[in-house]
Amino acid sequence: MEFVSGYRDEFLDFAALLFGWFRKFVAERGAVRTSLEGRWWQLEAQIRRLPQDPALWVLHVLPNRSVGISLGQGAEPGPGPGLGSARLLGDDPPLHLRDLSPYVSFVSLEDGEEGEEEEEEDEEEKREDRGAGTEKVEPEEDRELAPTSRESPQETNPAGESEEADREAGGGKDGCREDRVENQTRPQKTKGQRSEAAPLHLSCLLLVTDEHGTILGIDLLVDGAQGTASWGSGTENLAPRAYALLCHSMACPMGSGDPRKPQQLTVGDARLHRELESLVPRLGVKLAKTPMRTWGPRPGFTFASLRARTCHVCHRHSFEVKLTPCPQCSAVLYCGEACLRADWRRCPDDVSHRFWCPRLASFMDRAGELAALPFTYTAEVTSETFNKEAFLATRGLTRGYWTQLSMLIPAPGSSRHPRGSMPSLSLLRGGDPYQLLQGDGPALMPPVPPDPPRALFGSWQDYYTWRGLSLDSPTAVLLTYPLTVYYVITHLVPQSFPELNIQNKQSLKIHVVEAGKEFDLVMVFWELLVLLPHVALELQFVGDGLPPESDQQHFTLQRDGPKVSVRPGSGISARPSSGTKEKGARRDLQIKVSARPYHLLQGPKPDLVIGFNSGFGLKDTWLSSLPRLQSLRVPAFFTESSEYGCVMDDQTMAVATGGGTSPPQPNPFRSPFRLRAADNCMPWYCNAFIFHLVYKPAQGSGARPAPGPPPPSPTPSAPPALTRRRRGEKKPGRGARRRR
Repeated sequence: MEFVSGYRDEFLDFAALLFGWFRKFVAERGAVRTSLEGRWWQLEAQIRRLPQDPALWVLHVLPNRSVGISLGQGAEPGPGPGLGSARLLGDDPPLHLRDLSPYVSFVSLEDGEEGEEEEEEDEEEKREDRGAGTEKVEPEEDRELAPTSRESPQETNPAGESEEADREAGGGKDGCREDRVENQTRPQKTKGQRSEAAPLHLSCLLLVTDEHGTILGIDLLVDGAQGTASWGSGTENLAPRAYALLCHSMACPMGSGDPRKPQQLTVGDARLHRELESLVPRLGVKLAKTPMRTWGPRPGFTFASLRARTCHVCHRHSFEVKLTPCPQCSAVLYCGEACLRADWRRCPDDVSHRFWCPRLASFMDRAGELAALPFTYTAEVTSETFNKEAFLATRGLTRGYWTQLSMLIPAPGSSRHPRGSMPSLSLLRGGDPYQLLQGDGPALMPPVPPDPPRALFGSWQDYYTWRGLSLDSPTAVLLTYPLTVYYVITHLVPQSFPELNIQNKQSLKIHVVEAGKEFDLVMVFWELLVLLPHVALELQFVGDGLPPESDQQHFTLQRDGPKVSVRPGSGISARPSSGTKEKGARRDLQIKVSARPYHLLQGPKPDLVIGFNSGFGLKDTWLSSLPRLQSLRVPAFFTESSEYGCVMDDQTMAVATGGGTSPPQPNPFRSPFRLRAADNCMPWYCNAFIFHLVYKPAQGSGARPAPGPPPPSPTPSAPPALTRRRRGEKKPGRGARRRR
């Protein structure tokens, strides 16, 4: 079995959801047109019997006049180590948005120049999304493409609508995956960022949401060449399409929840409002008296559609089929007996659900332990239905580092630290290292206590008490990275490697491997100097996912003054470093960047290696980096978002080096936010578990490696029935064998 929960970019999952719904909608709408009268009467009668949703529903009309999509072709066709065209949005790899950039780019329909640069980062997120979907949907009627092009920043639409358009646009991305190979005969594409053919243009997007932001349905109007169509030219056919969209959104809502109809509907276009006045009442829905003039997101606006789940085997969404967890482990979701049996009988045995079911059941038993956190918001953020966007929006966490956690794109002009780019030194010179941790409300980080900590912290409760933080403060979500490093230095290394005497060292050189997201949050590591004021730290971020322009950069964050206090304007400076440590330069945090795989890194041996949410089995470079670590034989600690990931990492370590990993233990400084899982119900949290590498003994040493995780529980011999619950004890089965 393979799960990519916690690794794959959630925006890609959201795109898959949008495209899957749109594909189903297009297919069923075509069937409606073939037998118009009978089918419509049946559908309308069905909708009239649906229960009413008290929330207001909104039909958004989002025109796009100035941005088009140019399709590129990947350099390597087919599956492979890179992003092959056949696996553009595969089910297995934990893709990130930047992985799609070679395939899709934005072009200006107004001047033919690079208008997309104005929204460089946001469009990058979109570009990838749409890119994938474009090809799949294009063959459908009316050339409806899933890759919706992002709206221009000059659009007059309210900010909330433009954000939704962005999201949907992403909807196209995922569907394209299997169809890219079949559709390579489409208009000529170049390998670069532009296509020689005319760009595709999404002239208009119809979007149905409720007032809380749950997306219920989308429809895309696409024309293929620049300027060949516009919103105004296609309005005569818009009412039937909008009506069909409304019907399908009620009978088969994309977002969470059962089929339902709204008590009231409002429309975002005057002409379409008039044309729907005679149609909508037939569904038993009240249409607002006047069209919607303006609309913006309410404080609780989110994309609750993320709650839709998928079958682990066939990947159909919950709006297509009824999903049920495995009755024995309650961990994996299936659409029926056929998919459960297929997963149960996979070959080889150690990838089958039959092999994993008892282990997954034990992982599920840890859900309560992982959710045992002291924060006032714990029950909300650890639930299976946690709505992260609502949590962030209602608390004003919409800028600075918090945008790294959100799918909502900030409005034009709002400050945002771009993902994957070097932190601006101007921000670091501002005097407040916690500037990017702040939200829109009062300061989240209080002044540093005048005295250094006198005891070692082993829990969020202890740390929050000393730091003067309220248990209602969400800063633990970002501080999980420096506090995890602190916990490794002060607790785990002394326990596992007492001979190193690491706590008495005056300086530490730490390598943060496969660092991407961690480097984007680099200033949160300043907290290490608050917790370890007697140590001079050097953090070297290493990984081929880092921005190439940052390679070999080196700078020092230094506190000017004798005290270990941080106040606005207190004299914290960030200056490029000469690369040599100043004598006695304690209280300095030196940052180095190496944008390359770890096995290609040259330099002195570190004191400690740390990796966050590593996923050894999901990236081929680990097969080279792990042997390099074994040759260095330095303490190497890694976190994972689930116990499942820890087991897979142990197997990868065995294959790569012949060694293993220590038994994983829960990280007391794990993030409190539960991560979304599409095809399973397991508890996933950022930095949830910690383990260290157990190296294969050197030849002739006579030493034996430390024991790895205990063998798995016996597996049942027959697939469970979905309608049954586990009764009694499990039958003993043959033991697990490690994949070779």
